Amino acid sequence: MHFDTLQGWLGWQESLHPITIDLGLERADEVFAALNPKHIKPLTITVAGTNGKGSCVAYLEAIYKAQGYRVGAYTSPHILKYNERIKIDGIPVADDKICDAFARIESVRAGHSLSYFEFGTLAALDIFQRADLDIQLLEVGLGGRLDAVNIVDPDIALISSIGIDHVYWLGDTRETIGREKAGIFRAGIPAIVGDPNPPDSVIQTAVDKHAALYCIGRDFGYEKHLPTWDWFAGDRHIGQLPEPALKGEHQYRNAASVILAIELLAGRLPVSEAAIRSGLAHVELAGRFQLIEGDHVPILLDVGHNPEAVRTLVDYLGAYFPGKRIHAVFSMMKDKDIKGVLDIMKPVVYHWFFAPLSNNTRAIAEAAMREIFLQSSMRNVSFGYADFADAFSAAKGQAQPGDLLLVFGSFFLVSDCLNEFDKGELTK
Repeated sequence: MHFDTLQGWLGWQESLHPITIDLGLERADEVFAALNPKHIKPLTITVAGTNGKGSCVAYLEAIYKAQGYRVGAYTSPHILKYNERIKIDGIPVADDKICDAFARIESVRAGHSLSYFEFGTLAALDIFQRADLDIQLLEVGLGGRLDAVNIVDPDIALISSIGIDHVYWLGDTRETIGREKAGIFRAGIPAIVGDPNPPDSVIQTAVDKHAALYCIGRDFGYEKHLPTWDWFAGDRHIGQLPEPALKGEHQYRNAASVILAIELLAGRLPVSEAAIRSGLAHVELAGRFQLIEGDHVPILLDVGHNPEAVRTLVDYLGAYFPGKRIHAVFSMMKDKDIKGVLDIMKPVVYHWFFAPLSNNTRAIAEAAMREIFLQSSMRNVSFGYADFADAFSAAKGQAQPGDLLLVFGSFFLVSDCLNEFDKGELTK
């Protein structure tokens, strides 16, 4: 099978495998062995976590780029274009390079039925292996132990946080989820945990695998002296660091974990304190507490879609937007803990606007959403909109100077929002 366009390849991949999310390493590992029989790889940092893994990859990318290294970063999902998933030196890889990688994968697939995510992971690894990188950064898609990214042995394994999400695939307790995420650990390889209260299963997995475990609050940490902060690990100390450009208290934990990873690899890939400072100050990541100055009210975008992420969002709103009336344009996937998210957000949202997500079978339907709002005794909720743009327009019409428009609950929702901004529709 061969296609001349990226959309052609992606459309075919979506129909090839019968299960959208199909965890397991055997299929991808066998194809990768045929694609790269010598298993040649750049220096590798693999990042897992319920929340924060995208931020950690963004910090690592920004810091290594500031040092002048050639960096590959594989992340998911994308927000605007598929190419965002595979970047070299911060620039999304062009369509033709991804298509060429897909063609190489297809030529050695030998009948293995690969999922959409497995195709993307293999393409990223193939492109990175050919790109003369100094380091590759791999974000786990879901879990860790059985995620396709885990076919590559990392030189550093990092877990940003452990919360309840993807319960159908990972389990419904932090212990079971932690065990899945700790599947990226390897014997003798540094395993960094940025969760201040990691489940026992993470610690035990590190022991069982003989990984070199580093836990925040025990083996490394940070201390804030606003507007600066200090990082430390043992007798190593970096002082007066700039506030992370990504906002929220959790970003200090993410940044601290990233600095430890960089320090542990410094023997092979030295990084100056100046590069660390530059990366922290200039990192960018769409959809994470992303503030857009509107024509009469500010607009805050956040992809948070589980209770842990939304608790962080509430803390951020209280710290940076105290006293503002918040008009929330909201939608979620039906497999998420929607009621849990609503219960957390209920005290801070003044008016809800449900935005249906078109052409997404995972998105919750309006009828089901009405029932959940009813169960949560939520008032001031508006339904009946055709799409995101319609819901946003209604929210914008209700907002007054001094209010805040909040778009949150799903990567897909934030994607719809940024697409509308890109077309100039939301500024009319």
